[in-house]
Amino acid sequence: MPDLDAAGALLEALGFSVTPVSHHEHSGKPAGTSNRCLMFEQGYVEILAPTLDTPTAQRVRAHMSRYGGVHLCCFGTPAAEAEHSRLQAHGFEPQPLVHLQRKDQAGNLLRFNVIYVPPEKMPEGRVQYCEQLTPQFLWTEKALAHENGVTGLAAVYVVADDPAQTAARWARFAGLLPFPEHNGVCLNTARGRIFIATRDSLAAFLDDVPAAPAIAGYALALKDADAFAARCAKAGLKVRKTRRHRCVALPPALGGNWLFQDPTP
Repeated sequence: MPDLDAAGALLEALGFSVTPVSHHEHSGKPAGTSNRCLMFEQGYVEILAPTLDTPTAQRVRAHMSRYGGVHLCCFGTPAAEAEHSRLQAHGFEPQPLVHLQRKDQAGNLLRFNVIYVPPEKMPEGRVQYCEQLTPQFLWTEKALAHENGVTGLAAVYVVADDPAQTAARWARFAGLLPFPEHNGVCLNTARGRIFIATRDSLAAFLDDVPAAPAIAGYALALKDADAFAARCAKAGLKVRKTRRHRCVALPPALGGNWLFQDPTP
């Protein structure tokens, strides 16, 4: 089980503002998972840990048993019910809409509608949709105050044996158009991109790429790549520089990779 305290301590040392540990509820009952989050101007990262023996926790454990690292890719939506109907029409067999909630330390009730599909429909990880019903309690000034200049998520990297076929499925799931890029296939969302390639192609700029199907890591948008790389190195993390990017291999408390590059002027 991931240590949320250890993960939080490392992230705080790297200059992130990390939300406190929270426990999810499903229809008024414990969902069996707890989390800490990094909230950004664009998107967020969820560090999730199973805590009880529930269907939700079992789903998380099943993903984590495959490899250490990133297992969740969540698309935002303003209309979960409509998204649910669209996924059903496209053969993804979504489970009934899940209504999750939790209270923050101030006592505010945070509410979400989440769409899950069977693992075999999106085998790369826990790929889902989330409708944020109370965003004002999550994207707060304190939560966005990252000392390290990280402002958002820029990309997610997906490992596939057949990138074209996998990208076509992800395109149907997300309602996006795939296009070839470098040695893979890319999907552009409103606030970032999904890059799908083989394990060998991703290994050119990512460390410890898991076998397909999987999610290898994600890219951060930030203000100062040199300063952030220095923070990571000072914390003992391995920073590798390639022609186009820098990669940070994350320890077991987090797992996976961070990719980043200098902002475009």
